[in-house]
Amino acid sequence: MKIIKHEGGMMMGFRSIFIVFLSILLIGCTVHKNNEEQDLLPIAIQTNNKNPPKVVLLIIDSLMDKPLKQAIQENKAPALAFFLNHGRYNKNLVSSYPTMSVTIDSSLITGTYPDKHKIPGLVWYDEDEQRIINYGNGFFEMVKIGVSQFAEDSLYQFNNVDLSPKVETIHEVLDKRGKRTASINSIIYRGNYEHTLKIPKVLSKTTALPDHYNTSGPKILSVGAFIRQDEKNKHLVNRIGLNDAFAAQELKYLIEKNKLPEFSIIYFPVNDHVVHRKGTMTTEGIEELDKQLQEVLNVFPNWKNALDNMIWIIIGDSKQSSVKKNKKEALIDIRDALSNYNILKLNEPVRNKDELVITANERMAYVYKINEDIPLQDIISRLQTDERIAWIAWKENDMIQVKSGDQDEVFQFKPGGVFRDVYNQNWSIKGNSSVLDLAIDNNNQIKYGDYPDGLARLYGALHSQKGDFLIMDAKPGYEFIGESSPEHTGGGAHGSMHKNDSLTPIIVTGTDKSIDHLRIVDLKEWILDILK
Repeated sequence: MKIIKHEGGMMMGFRSIFIVFLSILLIGCTVHKNNEEQDLLPIAIQTNNKNPPKVVLLIIDSLMDKPLKQAIQENKAPALAFFLNHGRYNKNLVSSYPTMSVTIDSSLITGTYPDKHKIPGLVWYDEDEQRIINYGNGFFEMVKIGVSQFAEDSLYQFNNVDLSPKVETIHEVLDKRGKRTASINSIIYRGNYEHTLKIPKVLSKTTALPDHYNTSGPKILSVGAFIRQDEKNKHLVNRIGLNDAFAAQELKYLIEKNKLPEFSIIYFPVNDHVVHRKGTMTTEGIEELDKQLQEVLNVFPNWKNALDNMIWIIIGDSKQSSVKKNKKEALIDIRDALSNYNILKLNEPVRNKDELVITANERMAYVYKINEDIPLQDIISRLQTDERIAWIAWKENDMIQVKSGDQDEVFQFKPGGVFRDVYNQNWSIKGNSSVLDLAIDNNNQIKYGDYPDGLARLYGALHSQKGDFLIMDAKPGYEFIGESSPEHTGGGAHGSMHKNDSLTPIIVTGTDKSIDHLRIVDLKEWILDILK
C-alpha cells in the first residue's frame, strides 16, 4: 500500500484518566502569570537546504478521515489543509492491536507488535507480579487499584520496566547515530538520557506520591507539568499540561530558539477526548487542534517557510467506532457470562479461590485463567453465547485458535507456511478463514477484509504476555466493560482489531521516499531511512 497523491484541497486512555485525576487534586491551584515580561516577536528558525532535513511527527489522537475532510471542506482546519495540500495523503494507515494508545505508541517507536515490545494494552494482568497493570483505563479503576501504584506504573514502570529492553526505540537508535530527538507529551518515550519527572507540590504534599520519578527519555523531553522545555509555558492547569496548547507551545519554543532536533514526536491528545464524548463524526477536536497548529505555523515568516528543509508527518493513532446509545444493548459486561467463576477484584490481591481475571480495553478484552483446573473451553462456550462478540482467540498446540461468536467452526494459524499476505508475511492456516474475514485465492495469496494485517496483529497480542488467557473482540457498535470500566455509549470507542478502529490518516510533506507497507509498525524504519 502506498501513500497516494492528494487530488483535492491512556479511549479514556492514560492521558485522560491521569490528567483528570490530577486536575481534581489541583482544583484551587493557580498558575501565576508574569505580566511584567512580554516575549519579543520570535524569529523563526532559518533552514539551510544543505543540511539534512528535520523530521517532525505530529500524532493526533483518534484522527479520522471523514471528520478531517469535513473540517477542511468547511474551512475549519486551515493548518491541516495547508499540510495536506502541500503533501501526500492516505486514509488507511494500519494501527497496532489492541487499538489503545499505549500499545500503538509502543509499536510506533519500536517498530514491533506487542509480542516484541510487551505492552499488551491499557489494562492487563501481570502473571509474575500477580496483579492488574492499569495505565489509566477509567478513573474508578484507577482509584480502586490505588493512586500510588497507578502513578508508579504510568510515570516510571511503563518506559523503564514494562517496555521490553530487547527492542530499541527510535530515540535510542537515532542517539547512537549522533542525532538528537525530542518527545513532547507522548507517554511512551524511552531513550538514552536520564530525566526527572517532578510531581507538583500540591500532589506530593497531599498524597503518598513521591516528589519525583527518574525516567529514561530522549535528549529533549516534555511531559506536561512533570517536565518541560519552556519554563514560561503556562498551559499547565488544563489536564496538568497534557493538552494540545502545551504541546504546541513546546514545539514553538524549540523552533523559536533554534533547538528543534533532527527528529521530534509531538502528541496532541484532545481530539480523542472529544470523540469519546461526542461521537465519531464530530469535528470539534480537530478544529481546536488546528488552532494550535496555526500558532506553530505562525512562528515562521509565512507558512510555506515551515516546509523549508523540514519533513512534516501527521498521523492519527487509530480510529474510533460508534457505540450504540442504549447501555443495556451496547455494553458487554463480561462478568455476566462468567458469573459462576470467582473473578479477581481490582483492589484485592490474588486469593486461592480466584479463578479468572478480566481486563477490558474498550472494544477488546483479555480473560485470564489463573486456576489450572478450569477448562478453557468452558469459558469460551459461555462467552460465545453473546452474539455481540465477533470472535474469541487463544493459543493451543503452537497454533492460534479463533472461534466466531456466530458459529462453532475454528480458524487456526501460525507464522510460516505456504500462504502469503500483502505484507510479505507467510502463514500456515487451517479451517474457516472467514472467521477473520480473509479471502484466499488459488495462488495462496491472503487478502484482508475487516481486519487489516489481522494475522500478525492478533499473533502479536496473544504473545504479548505470559499466562493462559484469551482475547475477545466486539462487533461494531459494542463495547466491553469490567468491574469499573469506563463506557462510551452514544459516543466513540476503539480497542478492537476491526477496520473501524484500525485505519487512520497520514499526511506527509517534504519527502518522496516510499514506504513499502502503510502500517504504524513500519514507520520507525521508514523515518530512520529518511534520516540516514
